[in-house]
Amino acid sequence: MTIVLAGDIGGTKTLLRLAKSDGTEWRSLYEQRFASANYASFSDVLREFLTQAKQHLGDLPTLSAACFGIAGPVRDRQSQLTNLGWSFDSDCLAEEFNIPKVSLINDFVAVGYGVLGLQPHDLHTLQDGNVVERSPIGVIGAGTGLGEAYLGWNGDRYEVYATEGGHTDFAPRNELEIELLKHLQKRHERVSVERVVSGMGIVAIYQFLRDRQAAPESSDIAEKVRQWESGDVESGAAAAIANAALANCGINSETNVDHLATKTMQMFVEAYAAEVGNLALKLIPNGGLYIAGGIAPKILPLLQDGTFLRILKSKGRVSPVLEDIPIHIVLNPEVGLIGAMLYGASL
Repeated sequence: MTIVLAGDIGGTKTLLRLAKSDGTEWRSLYEQRFASANYASFSDVLREFLTQAKQHLGDLPTLSAACFGIAGPVRDRQSQLTNLGWSFDSDCLAEEFNIPKVSLINDFVAVGYGVLGLQPHDLHTLQDGNVVERSPIGVIGAGTGLGEAYLGWNGDRYEVYATEGGHTDFAPRNELEIELLKHLQKRHERVSVERVVSGMGIVAIYQFLRDRQAAPESSDIAEKVRQWESGDVESGAAAAIANAALANCGINSETNVDHLATKTMQMFVEAYAAEVGNLALKLIPNGGLYIAGGIAPKILPLLQDGTFLRILKSKGRVSPVLEDIPIHIVLNPEVGLIGAMLYGASL
């Protein structure tokens, strides 16, 4: 019997799970979510979690290993959440909590391992394709930022390799996107694709279209964007823009349609699709291409009308290369936690 403690740790939330496996299937024993900002350190969170787990289960099972996916770089078995000041050290955690093996991995690496543990109901398939066993698998996800990773077969199993693909240059495809690039260049020394394909990218596109007076601005969204511009990154501006565009889905009347939000999300969806296609060309992920991150499942109706897939595969003379790649949107928000659990078990 394998007992694993897994964690998905970010500046906003920390999700912890105790799970056990009999070698064929996993069963969650106890799980809890914490507001990260309410704690001075990760050790405080973990100590509280283990206390609660012991009370819930009657006794705390002996842990085989622990793995924590962390929203930050991991080097020499150490990591840090810059915005909270939390620091992590695998060896110190192992000693403090008497855990035989502790591993720290980047949160998007955890997502990469997590796709290996997903079930059909965890996915929305955009293209069935033809799976080629042991071929590369691609993972990309827009949320607060833009994560990109890939899985390669090492002769025995898949390993996840982190990249900084979200920080490659934004490549505009048409005149409007060229104007957007010029607009962003006035604000940033360099414009990466993450500046466009992410939560902050949604707000950036909105600001660009607003400033060129592409459509009238609603008072509710205008206030949230003003808060965001004042430094309140938790204002919910991106979500408000996306929700307004979603509300317009299926509306035939022109009344109450937020055209500015709708145009913003059209540009976002097209830029996102183009970048997913770029990753697909670089990897040829015939093992599958998974679109994770917090945004895609929340705007699923905007990705289902065929535009997203069409642009994803619009790569000129090499477009046919993408026709057989299985392409899925990850619907399960706990994919990173699943990945940390599976990686922990592999220790």
